[in-house]
Amino acid sequence: MAVLICCALLRGSDEWPQFRGPGGQGHSDATGLPLTWSEKENVKWKSAIPGEGWSSPVISGKQVWMTMALNAGKSLHAVCVDFETGKVIHDVEVLTVEAPPKKHALNSYASPTPVIDGDRVYVCFGTCGTVCLSTSTAKVIWKNDELKIDHENGPGSSPMIYKDKLFLCCDGIDVQYMAALNKSDGKLAWKTDRSQPFLAKTKDMKKSYCIPLLIQVEGKDQLITPAAENLYAYDPETGKELWYVKYPGFSNVPRPIFGHGMIYVCTGFARAELWAIKPGGSGDLSATNVVWKMKIQVPTQPSPLLVGDNVYMVSDSGMASCLDAKTGKEVWKQHLAGEFSASPIFAEGRIYFFDRKGLATVIEPGAAYKEVARNQLDDGFMASPAVSGKSLVLRTKTNLYRIEK
Repeated sequence: MAVLICCALLRGSDEWPQFRGPGGQGHSDATGLPLTWSEKENVKWKSAIPGEGWSSPVISGKQVWMTMALNAGKSLHAVCVDFETGKVIHDVEVLTVEAPPKKHALNSYASPTPVIDGDRVYVCFGTCGTVCLSTSTAKVIWKNDELKIDHENGPGSSPMIYKDKLFLCCDGIDVQYMAALNKSDGKLAWKTDRSQPFLAKTKDMKKSYCIPLLIQVEGKDQLITPAAENLYAYDPETGKELWYVKYPGFSNVPRPIFGHGMIYVCTGFARAELWAIKPGGSGDLSATNVVWKMKIQVPTQPSPLLVGDNVYMVSDSGMASCLDAKTGKEVWKQHLAGEFSASPIFAEGRIYFFDRKGLATVIEPGAAYKEVARNQLDDGFMASPAVSGKSLVLRTKTNLYRIEK
């Protein structure tokens, strides 16, 4: 039997230590969250964040951390905002880059989301480097700029913590591998090349930008990492490859989700599909462990969401859908206004979707589409939301908001 392992210790509703929250799946057990808001309603504070960055906010205690870039990617920063007041209390240039690599127009040089672990925060800027800072002093503890790849479209994959290691997916158009750094000093713990040969004839179809997931299979931890053309499972302690499943697609962005004994993974660009895969076994599981596939209106950027017996998702172009998690059968679909990059969350018994023009659509999960609110802010969402206590912490392209009744 497989069960979900949180990438960090599961903490209370005040903590949001990584991308998509304590379990990495976009769920919060917080209560008292607002249903409606606007620029004039239920805004505890609004703070301008300098520069550009699509990294999602992470929260621990009274600190909100994120990253941003200045000077067209030449100056890379870690930023900390006071949760109570919205004041920027730390703005640290952690890396300088003489010649930033190119990026896609929809991307930023500060898109990977930080991860907080105790008194340390880890920020990643892809091939430009990964940095560990003290949360109390904002002083740099270590830097690692050894994991070089050609992203082609800029950095995207966020780091993930497990025990004494920090995991990084490094899938470029030139090289593709999974790496683990020691949390304590940033030195390489292990590095494993992606094993499977590519069917793609062009190098730009070998890249990926995904975030790994930790699950437990028959009492043993497994690190699940989507990559171009393959879903891989590794031993998180050693980096040994355990199994893989081949699928069509590349440039994978959505983080996988897990439940009902299955991993749900979006296969990426070119042929965006959602696959339900049973973990377990060894070697090539492509012919034996794929339970179902959905090939219509699957996102290439927003991550899916598992609530009860259903999978909810929204495509980049705004088609929201609900699928039976066990069979893949469509329950309903509904077109939402706008285009989407941010991943939805489930909190207060509701699902929140956030589009690139600042509109948040709130629905109730269930067998029929039921919209309960629409909330508009002045700028759009590229970052995914965070939750702490009774507050939603939302990052638009220009500002950070604490939304609370």
